[in-house]
Amino acid sequence: MLQLQEYFTNGPARERKLLSLFLTAGFPAPADTAPLLQLLDDNGADLIELGMPFSDPLADGPTIQRSSQIALQNGMTLRKVLQLTAEVTPRLRPPVILMGYYNPIFKFGPEQFVRAAAQAGAQGLIIPDLPPEESRPLQAAAVAAGLSLIYLVSPNTSPDRLQLVEELTTSFVYAVSITGVTGARSAVAAATVEFLQRLRRALRHPVLVGFGVANAADARLLASYCDGVIVGSALLNEIEKYGWQPAGRQKIAAFVQSLRDGLDIAQPPAV
Repeated sequence: MLQLQEYFTNGPARERKLLSLFLTAGFPAPADTAPLLQLLDDNGADLIELGMPFSDPLADGPTIQRSSQIALQNGMTLRKVLQLTAEVTPRLRPPVILMGYYNPIFKFGPEQFVRAAAQAGAQGLIIPDLPPEESRPLQAAAVAAGLSLIYLVSPNTSPDRLQLVEELTTSFVYAVSITGVTGARSAVAAATVEFLQRLRRALRHPVLVGFGVANAADARLLASYCDGVIVGSALLNEIEKYGWQPAGRQKIAAFVQSLRDGLDIAQPPAV
């Protein structure tokens, strides 16, 4: 059984709603990434998605686009992300999942990349622009290296593709809450709740929902219909707003703790 599969089968997912947090490697500065990851761990993260910055992040909204551009300007590369991953994973409790786009991975060499990612301590990969229908070679290489490949589904995902994702999944399914790019939003649409209810009926694997989770209230509401939430843009906004000085760290820690608290009081949906 893969490490991340084991984490979902016998780990915290059986006990509580999961909090997965996204951070762009190299943002706001390369030296800040490791202490930020430790802060996320210390304040309740169950999973950490470490973004591999790319110049054309099609699925990402303005916040993550901006953080990626800053990280690239700071000199962050795929190899440096792998080096950083190798440095931090021994000290972190949550599994680390690398998230990025296929173009850099193709240039690196897909099989070489999955081996390097596994050696660095990553347990999974999220590649938003890799269609599941074309993922089998990378999926095979990832599983051989001990990595789970995580697939995204959205309200527009067809029943046939949903079935394929269910077949290929070895850990959890990433539910995109809205049709659009990433970014914190001010409200959770009723259509999102209906979508998550539909996934619950169609999938046996755990489902975590991302794109648009802005605060503890969103996390609490959405978690009632899935196994956890993924927060990226809202966290990056906090980091950009408050900075990485001691007072800023306290604000960021408080935000993460508020998400954790929101999930801990999430209630099962009414039947």
